[in-house]
Amino acid sequence: MKFIKLTAISAAVLASTAALAAEPVIVVDNNDAVVYEAEPVAVAYQAEPVAVAYEAEETNTGIIGKTTGAVRNTTGAIFGGTKTLFQTAINPASVSAEAGTLGYGANIGWSINDKTELQAGWAGGDAADLFGGDFDADDVNYDVDSDFSNPYLGVQVRPMANWFTVGAGIIVPDNDIDVRANAEGPNFRIDNVDYNAAETGTLSGTIEHRNKLAPYGTIGFRPNITNNFGVFGEIGAAYMGKTDATVTSSNSGQNVTATTVNGTTQVSADDVAKAAEQELENKDYLEWFPIVKVGATYRF
Repeated sequence: MKFIKLTAISAAVLASTAALAAEPVIVVDNNDAVVYEAEPVAVAYQAEPVAVAYEAEETNTGIIGKTTGAVRNTTGAIFGGTKTLFQTAINPASVSAEAGTLGYGANIGWSINDKTELQAGWAGGDAADLFGGDFDADDVNYDVDSDFSNPYLGVQVRPMANWFTVGAGIIVPDNDIDVRANAEGPNFRIDNVDYNAAETGTLSGTIEHRNKLAPYGTIGFRPNITNNFGVFGEIGAAYMGKTDATVTSSNSGQNVTATTVNGTTQVSADDVAKAAEQELENKDYLEWFPIVKVGATYRF
């Protein structure tokens, strides 16, 4: 009978222990609920770090998760910015074809906003025919042959968000300009002196601008014809700087009759060439090269 009682008591104790072990004990600490399993002290000691570790892991996971999320978001933002920049670079807003005093060419535009567009372009070739193929320097008319190369970077601004534009930028000029003087009647008139054209022979030479970088400014219009197509026109000037001219005579060394208000005198054909050369270099308008261009634009 004692054995049965002892057995019953032992069973009750075991059952109680099992019940305690089966039901969790909830401890609230600083508004955080932590679940502990009721086990022997040694096991409870082991369980506590596990529970704390689990809580810490859960909390840390949350923090790490958020931090990782933030890092991922930041990475996404950086990647997004890089992607946008990359897409902007390879997907321009417009392409244009142009013809004008700088030559025939094209440019690509990247929109910064609805009023501002960056441009990179090139214009060149034989542009002399585009402005008549000749020009006057005082009383001497010169035929012009040209081989232009004018890469440029600039910005186009629509200050009133309409078709009116203002442009500015930098040209990197590499222009070859060949000139040949045309006599007026029997003489070349240079600096109010008449030189006998037959004795002088052919006056020909080259003009080169000194500036390696030429700032420019323009005003113009850019109306849209359709959603994608538009036209434009611009006028302005580029500061090419002083010119270096070289003029030679085909009758080098020959005497030439020069007529002034004081009478006639004899000079060398080379002196006539020097006078023409000086006159070309003194022309201020050659410093400011005129820009006149028209073209068509396709917008993406």
